[in-house]
Amino acid sequence: MSLTPQVYWAQRHHELYLRVELSDVQNPDINITDNVLHFKALGHGAKGVNTYEFSLEFLEPVKAKVVQRSTQRHVNLTLKKSENQWWPRLTKQERKPLFLAPDFDRWLDESDAEMELREKEEERITKIKTESRVREDPFLYLKRGYLFMYNLVQFLGFSWIFVNMTVRLFILGKDSFYDTFHTMSDMMYFCQTLAVLEIVNPLIGLVKTGVVPAVIQALGRNFILFIILGQIDDMQSKSVVFFIFYLWSTIEVFRYPFYMLACIDMEWKLLTWLRYTIWIPMYPLGAFSEAVAVVLSMPIFNETGKYSLQLPSPLNVTISFSVFLSIYLVLVIWGLLINFRHLYKQRCRRLGRRKRKMA
Repeated sequence: MSLTPQVYWAQRHHELYLRVELSDVQNPDINITDNVLHFKALGHGAKGVNTYEFSLEFLEPVKAKVVQRSTQRHVNLTLKKSENQWWPRLTKQERKPLFLAPDFDRWLDESDAEMELREKEEERITKIKTESRVREDPFLYLKRGYLFMYNLVQFLGFSWIFVNMTVRLFILGKDSFYDTFHTMSDMMYFCQTLAVLEIVNPLIGLVKTGVVPAVIQALGRNFILFIILGQIDDMQSKSVVFFIFYLWSTIEVFRYPFYMLACIDMEWKLLTWLRYTIWIPMYPLGAFSEAVAVVLSMPIFNETGKYSLQLPSPLNVTISFSVFLSIYLVLVIWGLLINFRHLYKQRCRRLGRRKRKMA
């Protein structure tokens, strides 16, 4: 009575994978005749060192060539399907042979395999486009150098803010809340003024990203910084400034180094995860802090009449700037939803994982 080894299998649309559980196999006899795989080899299996053999009649036609690779622990076989299609089972007989089992290390269901095909095709197209762009764009390295330096400067600026605020918080405690603007505003003015380039860069094609999210973030932050905080002395000593600056800098100390590494075709997985995850709690908190600052500034604008709009005769009506701030609060919610949608799509593209069938 012949001995049969344990065989594990998996598939893709165009290939079959078999793993024969035999160790120390030398020169196995493998061939395909009439769509039936014949395997015979001397090796160490469940019954010790013996000759093991099996045959499998496939459900659909396969090509006659078998790619075989032996290791010390098993024999790997790769076969090409004659047609790219998904098989509901491996063998022509409906009842699965007792020695055959799924290879869960390589197992994918049909939808996961289709996603894998799409990803490989996208990678191939991206690689072709990248190679073509390298050949056709003589200024590619100049552009990358500019983007690397821009992200480096922004990273250093926001890191300076983040580190200084953290140190002051540990040393001074809550007292550090009230002079945040006076100690950090110069660097924040510099970084946020420079951030306007994030609107220019996609407009001129330097980066492939949406212009609208960049406009919402850059102009929204600059409005808070230069108008709400920068033009009202009474706002500069409020504790909400600490939370606005700290939340902004926390996001950016992960975002800018991620883009720096992308400029030189490098990726750090932990940094990628942080860049596409930390915004989930930070963006709502940042938007809430900005909204609090706007609400706190309204009575001051009403009292001082700053930026109020005086309508000409015969109306003779003064519209307080706080009316425009009320409209701005509605726009903040709208802008937050747009940026959330944009960042969520980015996160799905970069961090989406295939769900593998485990049983």
